[in-house]
Amino acid sequence: MKKKANRFSTYIKFLWHRIFDPAHFRRGPALACLGSFLVSLIVLTVNTAGQGSGVRSIQDFEVGRVADRDFIAEHSTSYIDEEATRIRAQAQEQLVPAVFRYSAGISADIRNSWNDFAVFAGEMVKEGASGETFRRRIQAEFPNYFSNDNIAAWFAAADKDNFREYGLEALEIILTEGIFIIDEAQLRQYNPDVAEFLFITDVRMEQRQVSYNSIITPYNADVVLEQIIENTELPLSFKAIAPAMLHPFLRGNVFFSPEESRRRIADTMERVTPVIRYINEGEHIIRKGFVITENDMRGLYALNLSTSKRDIRGIISLVLLIIFIYLYFVLFKSRFVLGRELSAGENYLLAALFCLYLIGAAMMKRISPGMEGLLVSVLFPTALIVMIPAVFMGLRLALSMALIFPLGAYLSGSFDTVSYVFALASGVAASLALKDAEKRMALFRAGLIIAAANCCAVVLILLMRRAGLGEYPAMLFWAALNGIISGMLLLGFLPPLEHALNAVTPFRLIELSDLNAPILRKLFTAAPGTYSHSIMVANLAEQACQDIGANALLARVGAYYHDIGKMDNPSYFVENQTDYNRHDDIAPRLSATVIRSHVKLGVEKARSLGLPNDVIHIISEHHGNSLISWFYNKATQQEEQVSSEDFAYPGVPPRSKESAVVMLADVTEAAVRTLSKPTAAKIEKFIQQLFAARMEQGQLAESELSFRDLETIKNAFVKVLAGYYHSRIEYPNQKEEEKEESQ
Repeated sequence: MKKKANRFSTYIKFLWHRIFDPAHFRRGPALACLGSFLVSLIVLTVNTAGQGSGVRSIQDFEVGRVADRDFIAEHSTSYIDEEATRIRAQAQEQLVPAVFRYSAGISADIRNSWNDFAVFAGEMVKEGASGETFRRRIQAEFPNYFSNDNIAAWFAAADKDNFREYGLEALEIILTEGIFIIDEAQLRQYNPDVAEFLFITDVRMEQRQVSYNSIITPYNADVVLEQIIENTELPLSFKAIAPAMLHPFLRGNVFFSPEESRRRIADTMERVTPVIRYINEGEHIIRKGFVITENDMRGLYALNLSTSKRDIRGIISLVLLIIFIYLYFVLFKSRFVLGRELSAGENYLLAALFCLYLIGAAMMKRISPGMEGLLVSVLFPTALIVMIPAVFMGLRLALSMALIFPLGAYLSGSFDTVSYVFALASGVAASLALKDAEKRMALFRAGLIIAAANCCAVVLILLMRRAGLGEYPAMLFWAALNGIISGMLLLGFLPPLEHALNAVTPFRLIELSDLNAPILRKLFTAAPGTYSHSIMVANLAEQACQDIGANALLARVGAYYHDIGKMDNPSYFVENQTDYNRHDDIAPRLSATVIRSHVKLGVEKARSLGLPNDVIHIISEHHGNSLISWFYNKATQQEEQVSSEDFAYPGVPPRSKESAVVMLADVTEAAVRTLSKPTAAKIEKFIQQLFAARMEQGQLAESELSFRDLETIKNAFVKVLAGYYHSRIEYPNQKEEEKEESQ
């Protein structure tokens, strides 16, 4: 009895710790929980809307008819007047000014054209050309630009050397004001009085509204140019000919921008505030003897929709739904139930799946006919929604979701009892069908298992309801199709979800374990010793993880990739060396730097390859922060002051069982190679010493490995290594070679 009380108090402490301890509060999961609750509340509200009993039937009223009785509001409410809001939005849309954009490129072309002409004319004058030659060359270079009189006036002017600057000054004024190109057909839906002018250059940006009555167009540009020239303090000789000389160069430099204009309309539409109508309690919605208008009917419908069914069952459902959502995010996803904390991405995925499930079930309820709602769950892919967390987060969580998702749809009013029973059976079958699935073909097999379970559930439900034989074929067909399609859809959803979440799934790990992968082939070519070492470490880690119940496939993949950082400098690592050791020629501090760098390089390569985070953690943790003792000891013999931090690996101690097993397999495989004539007893004793050293260094403190696990891992390593280093028959020629080598 005391033991049961202690266990109960442990549960209470855990819940208190999870709910009220700020240190365990995470904003992302909390927002996901809030979002799921809001979606649940919306679905519950939609499913129960319009079921009120406090409003009299509105079928007796019709637009255009004379009301035969009064209709008085029994409570206050408000609603959005859709028609008035539409009229307001349409009016505000028509007040949006069209956007015109200044073209700096065309303006520059106009100035350059005038400048080219003025420079050309000035060069002829400098060459001493006669008036007739000047006229002919101008007409040849700029045909039909100027009259002969204007050319002659230019040639005869005394201060014509400054005409280029005078013209540029006048052009700059009119171009800055802008010459607008107007197409009335494009502007019909915009404000008829004003336009928006965007003047954007490299050195200036201005936005202003201009009246169509005041803008310059190609039709009035000559008049405006004459006014500009008249108001400037320029010589009379230039003013006399300037309008005619500058006119040929003028053209439009401000153009209508459809994209900017449509964006202004979209922004305006987003800011339109809806028209809210208020109905007060006791107000006459419809008066007897008056013609019923559309506004009257809109108020009547709004009042009807705002009246909810005040039933104790609705309150109980809402309370249960709130409790269910909270327990779902606090308890079912916790380390207490799952054995680990879910990542932020996994929390978001679960929240999204839950929201999609509730919304989809509510929508299916409104479109599925017959069988009192049974088709809601028969047509809805509960199995698919459950299989996704089964693949990414494991069987235990999938089972809890198989219970929670249908319950949420049931409490929110989307499922009736028989729909809930079918969805529950389909979800449980889906979570169990993927147990130990490691190949994508297993998804098709899972679909068949779910189809069979769905058919069994349908038969039981139809038998309980004493349905006729004619109902069985169609229902069995849809139930079987539900399971098969769920498996096929999961096959399509997996790859994008795997990459979006960067998740470790059995299917992705199987792909990564392919030794023909380019990076592993490159490792084999660049560092064959490291490759062989990695294969052996993978064999050790996989066997040990199988024995302790950890993820053996993850350990194997992590072992394959744990030393990919050695590819850049393979000859500095002992397993790739033959007779020459590069470390003999460099300082121990530099040697340690090279050795340490392979961890960081491996992590960088893994991230560039898009490997899952769990695999990257194994790469970064397979040495922990242990000391490179060989070079550290060597450095202490050569230097007076040596910091151990300079000779420690840059990682952190393993934080998972798989990562710790790979660390132990790595150090074991490398160390056992140094044993001469290894036997099982010799290997076991040596491994015990290696494990003890790692424990003393604190490398296993965060790995969650128990002493029992360590003993099991040691036995697994001994079994694999003893089989690998078993005694072999020595042939005569081998004995002679060994004898010669010893001499």
